[in-house]
Amino acid sequence: MTMILSILILFFIIRLLFLAVSIKHEKALIAKGATQYGKTNSTVLAVVHTLYYLACFISVWIFDTAFNGISLIGTLMVTASFVILALIIKQLGEIWTVKIYILPEHQINRSWLFKTFRHPNYFLNIIPELIGIALLCQAWYVLLIGLPIYLLVLFKRIRQEEQAMATLF
Repeated sequence: MTMILSILILFFIIRLLFLAVSIKHEKALIAKGATQYGKTNSTVLAVVHTLYYLACFISVWIFDTAFNGISLIGTLMVTASFVILALIIKQLGEIWTVKIYILPEHQINRSWLFKTFRHPNYFLNIIPELIGIALLCQAWYVLLIGLPIYLLVLFKRIRQEEQAMATLF
């Protein structure tokens, strides 16, 4: 249990570091006149993401879960998802945030990653991260209940992002 909780806390801290990057970028975007879209959904996503981590933490605590091969797979999935997130941030630069911001003269990223994968931040980072966290913690109830709830909010977010960016294509 201690090893799983230590890894989970480390992943949560890493997530907070990525959030700090997002906040820095958000301030720069606002200064350049960017408009935010889907504000309520962004707040709900932040709450659901935090609750997902918390539910996994509680699951480990209640069931006294031991680190095993499933936990290792989850750890590797989350690690890979964070590497992908770092790549996404590198490619998007200042326009990457956890919220939806569109600059007055917004440029679409047409790199290989974004041409090949539609919404790589969601499908290559967030979803694998959530599955990986649940596997790390062997939090089966969270995976079966929490992930579908999260996906409902996330798919609404994707629609909002596509609507906000529709004029850019």
